[in-house]
Amino acid sequence: MELFDEFLAKIENEQYQSRTREVLSWVSDQYPQLVPRIAWNQPMFTVHGTFIIAFSVAKHHLAVTPEKAGIDHLVFEIEKSGYSYTSMIVRFPWNKPVDYELLTKMIEFNLDDKKECVTFWRK
Repeated sequence: MELFDEFLAKIENEQYQSRTREVLSWVSDQYPQLVPRIAWNQPMFTVHGTFIIAFSVAKHHLAVTPEKAGIDHLVFEIEKSGYSYTSMIVRFPWNKPVDYELLTKMIEFNLDDKKECVTFWRK
């Protein structure tokens, strides 16, 4: 988690900083096989050199990026959660609890779907 300290320190709102730290720690604890890294100025996790999930901070939400394929695969669950989303991100609002079950599904889908992927992004 030390890798993310500089990123976290730049988050001025203490609540947002705490929530982001909580989510990043949860991912690290639940998926110790994932490699944490900072790329494109955002915290992300990879495995065997391929992208699994990334996060970024916005005014009203923590943006979660599981790639388009992950969103397409989980669109029903995302809509059921009440989170808004685009083709590339899911918005976890600051004023709502984190849906760790949905986050688990995002990560598990990418781990399974990209288990033999040799590129950073899907082709």
